[in-house]
Amino acid sequence: MSTTDEQPSALYRAIEEIEQHVRDDGWDQPARLYALAPTADLLSREPALAASIGIEPDAPADSLTPIEQDVSGRPIEDLLVEITWPDTVSGCALVLERIVLPPGAEDQMPDDDGLAARWAQQHPDRSDVRVVVGVLRDGRRASVLRIRGHEADDELVRGAELSPELGNALAETFG
Repeated sequence: MSTTDEQPSALYRAIEEIEQHVRDDGWDQPARLYALAPTADLLSREPALAASIGIEPDAPADSLTPIEQDVSGRPIEDLLVEITWPDTVSGCALVLERIVLPPGAEDQMPDDDGLAARWAQQHPDRSDVRVVVGVLRDGRRASVLRIRGHEADDELVRGAELSPELGNALAETFG
C-alpha cells in the first residue's frame, strides 16, 4: 500500500482498529457491522459525542471513525440487502468469523447444510478465521484477516481483496 495515498491508509487504520476491538472480545462472535464516518466531520458536528467515545481533537485529518451498528442478531445476508447509509457515512465495514477447511475437504462434506456446519466445526484440520472487510463509498476496499491462535498484531494478514464477495455486498449498500 502506498503511503502517499492517505484515504486507503485511513481505511486500513479503521479496519485494524475494528479488528483490535473485536479481538478484545474473543472468538465465537456474531457478525458485526460498522459505519465509517469521517472523524473531522464527527468532531465538528458532534463534539460532545466525539469526546464521549474518546476521539481526540487532534486526530489525523483523514481519519475514519467506526460506529458499530445494532444488527440485533439478524442474518447479515438479509441485512446487507436492506441497508442504506446516509451521506454522512463514507464507508462501512463488516466483521465475520468463518471456518476454513483444507483443500479437498469439501469433497467429504455432507450435503445437508446443518450436518455440513457441524461436520466443519468438528473437522480436525479446520482453521477459524476472522475477516474485517471495509469499503468506501467511492469503491476503495481494504481487508484484514486473523487466524485463531495467531493473536499478535504482526500476524494480521492485510489485503484489498481477501474476501471479494463481502466487499461486493458492502459496496452494494451504497447503491
